[in-house]
Amino acid sequence: MSTFWSLFVILLVVLNVAGCAWLLWWTSKRRPGEPETTGHVWDGDIREYNKPLPRWWINLFYLTILFTIGYLVWYPGAGSFPGLSGWTSAREHDAEREAEEAKLAAALEPFEGRPIDELARDPGALAYGKAIFAANCATCHGSDARGARGFPNLTDASWQWGGDPQTVLTTILEGRQAAMPPMGAVLGSDQAVLETAVYVQSLSGMKVDPALAAAGKPRFQTVCAACHGPDGKGNPALGAPDLTDDVWLYGSDFDTIRTTIMQGRRGQMPAHRPLIGETRARLAGAWVWSLSHPEQVGAGPEAAP
Repeated sequence: MSTFWSLFVILLVVLNVAGCAWLLWWTSKRRPGEPETTGHVWDGDIREYNKPLPRWWINLFYLTILFTIGYLVWYPGAGSFPGLSGWTSAREHDAEREAEEAKLAAALEPFEGRPIDELARDPGALAYGKAIFAANCATCHGSDARGARGFPNLTDASWQWGGDPQTVLTTILEGRQAAMPPMGAVLGSDQAVLETAVYVQSLSGMKVDPALAAAGKPRFQTVCAACHGPDGKGNPALGAPDLTDDVWLYGSDFDTIRTTIMQGRRGQMPAHRPLIGETRARLAGAWVWSLSHPEQVGAGPEAAP
């Protein structure tokens, strides 16, 4: 706050406090020549008298003014004057946050460094993981982790970057950047894009025009196989999805596949290490792991109630 605005605020505060004190003083006593009543009469004999407030009431008002002055001296409230106490809302917020983080760290300490597949067999860890997922991941993947268009389903066995415990944890901690470049210009014509899209549909067993699929196969193997492999089964190291299953992140209809080839796709999973830390990432990963590997949950001694 600049000096001008600080002085402006201080002046307003002083004028308001002084004005309240003056108004209270002015209205707290009778003056010579004032009428005994206001002239208002109800029910024939009920009159409104013109009298000051009781002295004890007036004194209470004066005490509130004194409290206001003391408050503004002790706490910041008059321009840039910091107050004698040195209190700030930011400092109080930081102290409360540190206290809560200390409590959270103590609660999460038993789970530090444990693999997510091991944590998935611990009911306590799963309870924490579900809450952490709901607070940080459900916005994109849904509260049931089944995803949506452009956001993967985390409850099935299809993992674009690999589904082993350490890879899942790495995905959460470091994030992922998936980039499907636009291939329309590379393929050269709308007909070539059409044939390639039909061939991609045929890889997952969809009924397509055999002639178009046969024409698209060499185009796919020339342009697309570098990432998706010659058989279309993808490459987790690159984040290239398997095109032979029935899992489609953006949709399996012809128009969607054609749009993907023509315009490309760009998806991003943000890194959560700086957002929630490693231990909470492990717990969220454990809950996700439990959804996609139900046969392994409850197999260990930690699952006993």
